Amino acid sequence: MSESQTVEWKTSWRDEYLKWICGFANAQGGVLEIGRNDRGEVVGVKDVLRLLEEIPNKAQALLGITVDVNLKSESGREYLEIVVDPYPNPISYKGEFHYRSGSTKQTLKGTALNHFLLQKYGRTWDDVPMPGIGLGDLDGRTLEEFCRRAAESGRLPKEILYESATGMIEKLRLREGEYLKRAAALLFHPSPGRFVRDAYIKIGAFRGPELLYQDVVEGNLFSQVEQTMDLLYSKYSMALISYDGIYRVETFPVPREAMREAVINAVIHREYAVAAPIQIRVYDDRLLLWNPGQLPSDWSMEQLTGEHSSRPGNPGIAYAFFRAGMVEAWGRGIRLITKACEAAGNPPPKWKIEPGGGLWLEFPYSTMYRVAASRIEPAGVGEGGGANRKITDDGRITSREPAENQQRTGRKPAENQQRTGRKPAENQQRTGRKPAENQQRTGRKPAENQQRTGRKPAENQQRTGRKPAENQQRTGRKPAENQQRTGRKPAENWQETSREPAGNQQRTGRKPAENRQRTGRKPAEDRQETSRERILALLEAQPEITIPALAKQLGLSVGGVRYHLDRLKSTGHIRHVGPTKAGRWEALK
Repeated sequence: MSESQTVEWKTSWRDEYLKWICGFANAQGGVLEIGRNDRGEVVGVKDVLRLLEEIPNKAQALLGITVDVNLKSESGREYLEIVVDPYPNPISYKGEFHYRSGSTKQTLKGTALNHFLLQKYGRTWDDVPMPGIGLGDLDGRTLEEFCRRAAESGRLPKEILYESATGMIEKLRLREGEYLKRAAALLFHPSPGRFVRDAYIKIGAFRGPELLYQDVVEGNLFSQVEQTMDLLYSKYSMALISYDGIYRVETFPVPREAMREAVINAVIHREYAVAAPIQIRVYDDRLLLWNPGQLPSDWSMEQLTGEHSSRPGNPGIAYAFFRAGMVEAWGRGIRLITKACEAAGNPPPKWKIEPGGGLWLEFPYSTMYRVAASRIEPAGVGEGGGANRKITDDGRITSREPAENQQRTGRKPAENQQRTGRKPAENQQRTGRKPAENQQRTGRKPAENQQRTGRKPAENQQRTGRKPAENQQRTGRKPAENQQRTGRKPAENWQETSREPAGNQQRTGRKPAENRQRTGRKPAEDRQETSRERILALLEAQPEITIPALAKQLGLSVGGVRYHLDRLKSTGHIRHVGPTKAGRWEALK
């Protein structure tokens, strides 16, 4: 025998123990025994007869409730048993509301008190009417999309497609009298943040304690779920690429089914009265989701992860998601998340209740994924990742599919591209034009005469776009030998100009390496080294310079500067000391 949700022991009586009686009355009821110590041993109680009369009177006067006070004895010693029934209406003690949770007493304040009072009156937060918003303020497209989903799921009759907005809102029980409920604003208003503070989802990518980049997802709740899933699997996650025969298989760090269920559960069960958004933190080895909600007062963590009924924190919102076919409403969300992770070979997810409110859900990544991802050079801050950075099953990075595996991607292999108007692989380099043998019927000149320009052959054009000399007599234009007076030089004299000979200009429009010496520009392979040398010089001169300031002085983009800094750090040339926003750079080599 021990103290529990419904049992409390005290060695002697004090009037402040009326708070414990208040807590039992507001929760599931219980028994307060006076004359037992913390080990459950009867130690006796003084003035038994006086307390038998005083305690019921004080409970009636200060709490407004009736309690049973019984005289008991054990091992020749007497003690009092105070039996408290649960009350349907809220009970306060001197203006404070107390609540029995587990084996402790809590004083309800703020959001917890608001939630408690609504519950006692048979209401929930999303069920409260909201003045200032009408049917005309709702988003018509979102209403139409909901009706389509509901009809396709079979959870509303197909006649819902022809239902008016008023009729549909009535079917979802989202209106009370002349007012729409809070749930209607969150579900169908284009900007619910105008009425409900922090009703959005925040996503961030982290490397250790450093935030790399982030997104804020706003809009109605249906839109938030879809946008969040799109961002997580296009920007914040990289996929392991493998092949089952000719079929391409993408494996993400968190299975889509598990992630979608987790996001929807967070949207449905969160406590919207709390001034904090849903947060998703993406790390190299795990993903964390924080929901500003709380478990039902009589639930434990074992009940959450075990068999339980569906008890949504916002029934109106949950009902709409159920009708749209997005949830089952059987309390199976936790088990679906766990099974999806097991089927993908991932470690089981973990849940943790945060003191003071809030629920953490952690998705650890599999060992295979973490090993493969560790071989990838990290993306620069703000660059993102996702669809443009893939990991093959042997740890290689690719952003394109091999030609033999393109059949499933919507791209045809080289031998099938002749019919699509695209060149085979050997002819397509940076052009996207048809091969020469297929261009005759298109009215375009052969590849050898076009050189990616759409101009006449080099021998006839001399890069001028004019007809050859023998044809110029009828146009009134001078032949090549008379061009000296026009300020234009013949081909053999172009080397001294800013134009290159035709032989060197094919498909580039840039000067050959031997002619670049006069321009002061270095070949492409030397330019990165020059940028890094300039960065090193600036860091040595201004150790506290910021990345945007570096980009401005160098004439580079912020992303480009971050790329060079990452490379310099990886090669041991520099390091950053101190916090991200107030630290300094040190040149090591």
